[in-house]
Parts: sequence; C-alpha cells; structure tokens
Amino acid sequence: MPEQFARNVILARVALRLKILGALIAALAVIALAVYFLAPQWALRGAMAWQAWRDGLHRHALQVGDTRWVYYEGGKQDGPPLVLLHGYGGSHADWLLAARYLTPNFRVIVPDLPGWGDSTRHPDDDYGYAAQVRRLHAFLEALHPGRIALAGHSMGGAIAGLYAADYPRDVGALILVDSAGVEFKENAFTRELKSGHNPFDYDDRAGFEKLESMLFSKPPSLPARIQDVFVARSIHDRVFDDKVLHAITAPGERYALQPKLPDITASTLAIWCTKDRIIDISALDAIRKGLTHAPRIGVTELTGCGHMSIMERPREVADSITRFVLLPAGVP
Repeated sequence: MPEQFARNVILARVALRLKILGALIAALAVIALAVYFLAPQWALRGAMAWQAWRDGLHRHALQVGDTRWVYYEGGKQDGPPLVLLHGYGGSHADWLLAARYLTPNFRVIVPDLPGWGDSTRHPDDDYGYAAQVRRLHAFLEALHPGRIALAGHSMGGAIAGLYAADYPRDVGALILVDSAGVEFKENAFTRELKSGHNPFDYDDRAGFEKLESMLFSKPPSLPARIQDVFVARSIHDRVFDDKVLHAITAPGERYALQPKLPDITASTLAIWCTKDRIIDISALDAIRKGLTHAPRIGVTELTGCGHMSIMERPREVADSITRFVLLPAGVP
C-alpha cells in the first residue's frame, strides 16, 4: 500500500508538470501568434537578434561626432579584422547568413551604415558616397581595429572601394560583392532609374514580391505579415530612400568608384552572381581594367543567384573571402 501511494503521488506530480508545461506552450503559442499578427516588426527583430546571437555576434553602439553607430561584432578576436558593409535599403542583417561562416576565422564587424538600420539618421544630411566614406573613416578611427579587410555589397561595395582608394594604409584586402559605382551593361533596372522611378519603392505585398524577384534568383518565402513590415518601412522611409538613391545615381556619382580604381593598392576580390539583375556582371570588366595598382586581383562568379548573393549563396561568398584573405597568393 505505501508503494502504491508513492507511485500515485509521483504520477500526480508528473501529470501536474505536464499540464503546466502544456499551459506554458499554449501561452507561448498565443503570444507568438499575437506578436505575429499585432506587432510583426518585433517578430522580425527578434528573429534577426536570435540569428546574430546564435552566431556569436553581439550588438554594440559607438558615438562618433553626431552619429551613433550601431554595429555587431564577434568571431575570432585575435583574427584579422573584417568589416562588412551592407547595401542600399539594408542593414547589418543582410550579412548575417554569410557572417556565420566568417566568424571562425575573422574578427567580424558588421555596422549599420549611418542613415540605415539602427544607426543615426539626420534627414537633412548628405548620405552620398563621399559623406559615408568620411563617416566610415571616423568610425574606424574611433574603433581602431588596425589594418582591415573591407567587404562591401552593392552600395556598400562602392563605399568600401572609395574608402580603400582614399585610405590605402587602412585596408589590407578589399572585397567588392555585386558592387555599385562602376559602369555595366544597361538592363531593365537602369532603364527604370532613367525614367525617374525608384525601383526599390513599393506600396503593397505585390510590389514587395516584384522587387524580391529582381533582387533574388529564387526569392525567399516570407510570411504575409513579415512582408507587411517591409511594406510599411518602404512607405515610411520613402523620402529618405529616394533622396539617397538620387544622390548615388546622379551624374558624376553613379560611377564614382570607377575613376578611383587605379588608386586602390589593396589586394582586391570581386564576387558576382551571373544572374544579377540590378548590377550586371559586365561590371567586372570595368573593375578588372581599373585595378591597375592592386597587387592581386581575384574574381569569383557565382551561379544560381541574383543581386543578393550574400543571402542566396552565403557560404560560397564567405568561403571565397576566407580563401582570398587568408591563403597565400597562388594557393587555389
């Protein structure tokens, strides 16, 4: 009888704990659904924060002049410092998928460029290429990581290239990923720009999906309410976004990197997707011809991806960067 009583007590406790666990799971499910439907922006931010934490990247903030830089840092702290710059309309999150493959070998630093993400935005200030290069120099001077490898995607590529040209002692290796700032073959994207329309502007889910089909070879499938977050952001930031695009595509600015390529003295790697519908792969011709003083030039062409190679082919991009920066010249 005592054994039966003890068994009953244990079973009762187990049953109670299972009920509590079930209640907690149900409550969490309700909260998750509520967040998804009522505040999807927090669901998106939470997902990005979890991804950064999973890969050992920690959020930091640094005040430099009138700009508060928000950046993520992690990886091998005694490894070579690698700074990753995002493109137009993006943030540090653009690089997260690739960063996880870079942290084992590098001290990875991924900022939100001023005006974007959580870094300071002064609506009346200049956020064109030259102004961003000056801000980046001030940020790196304050952070003092030493001689860096500098990678930039799209708009961030143009900024990275211009930085390497202006501050050659600071940059040991330059990586241009589907980079803006040089001439390339005209396409539907550039024709739309010339018509006076910003192809990155959209007002509904259909517009969001249209842009994704331009950016990606195989667009990621995002839940409807997460799409709504991007739609709301596009509408809210329209004035700023259009102003920046006008600045970096104005005559004399659209190809700002090209005349500065001969000033780059860092070993340079160009990574491009063959199906890039934003910046055509023909841009590689201008880069090859212009890098007359780079001691080493590498080119990686990726298939099966569009403009967002750092998200569609993150491992291949990371592996290419790692080999180029870390392996001696001539090692395949």
